[in-house]
Amino acid sequence: MAPSNDVSLAETRAAESFIAEETDEGMRLDNFVAAHMPEFSRSYAQRLIAQGAVYVNGEAGKPKNFAVRAGDRIEAVVPKREALRVVAQDLPLCVVHEDEDILVVNKSKGMVVHPAPGNESGTLVNAVLFHCGASLSSINGVIRPGIVHRIDKDTSGLLVVAKNDGAHRRLSEALARHDVTREYEAIVYNNFQEDAGKVDLPVGRDPSNRLRRAAGVRDGRSAVTHYRVLERFGAFTRVALRLETGRTHQIRVHMAHIKHPLLGDPLYGPKKKVLGVETQMLHAGLLGFAHPRTGEYMEFSCPPPEEFERVLLRLRALRP
Repeated sequence: MAPSNDVSLAETRAAESFIAEETDEGMRLDNFVAAHMPEFSRSYAQRLIAQGAVYVNGEAGKPKNFAVRAGDRIEAVVPKREALRVVAQDLPLCVVHEDEDILVVNKSKGMVVHPAPGNESGTLVNAVLFHCGASLSSINGVIRPGIVHRIDKDTSGLLVVAKNDGAHRRLSEALARHDVTREYEAIVYNNFQEDAGKVDLPVGRDPSNRLRRAAGVRDGRSAVTHYRVLERFGAFTRVALRLETGRTHQIRVHMAHIKHPLLGDPLYGPKKKVLGVETQMLHAGLLGFAHPRTGEYMEFSCPPPEEFERVLLRLRALRP
């Protein structure tokens, strides 16, 4: 079914408020704002501070290098963004499950989850708006209706979309409690000595490159990734990765940190094209959670896309 009209995105941001935790103690104010509002760069956070739009315990005018203390209340007032329009589009949408509360979809590789300035169409939100019309939660605003969690543009796989605010709140709470099962499949560089392991390192902005994240940085947020070997190919390994947390680029950063960057990931791994792969070999293949209305545990799975399978076939043929 198609909605009757488009969704207008003339969005005005109210003040966003955060309480500094013990792990934030000593963090620079600009780093704190950027870490807690990841859609903005650190330089944008610095501009907000310089404009007096960031308050610490009700007082504006703190310098960007002000050291945050545990218990501080930091508020950031973001000016009105450029108005956008999200148009419902009849795009391919692989629906795995649907009921009155939720929609589980298998996002295709190359599709962005939600619109942003300069990328207003062709996203998962555009497709979901066409499919669901007005039956989506409003908690994340008009730019991200129904979106509970995200995966990268070049990652394929399962996402749950909330069709009402009650479902959205309960799913978000489950994510915060680490009660949602999220397992990925990836092809990474190099062989592992062990069959399974865990990476427990905070993830935050890379201080030397704002486009990247880094593991073990001082202003990072806690992040835990479990991995186990599925198949060995000598120079490459197929692995399953289960998330406890869901930080931006978490799997890519953690794997690169332990010297197993994802095949096809030029941001965190070798830039040279290998086996004809141009984007990261990462697929969100398993998603499980308690249904937000019934409480019944539901689990969904979907196989990797054809490109992923073709790479596996080639690696198996080349295996020593």
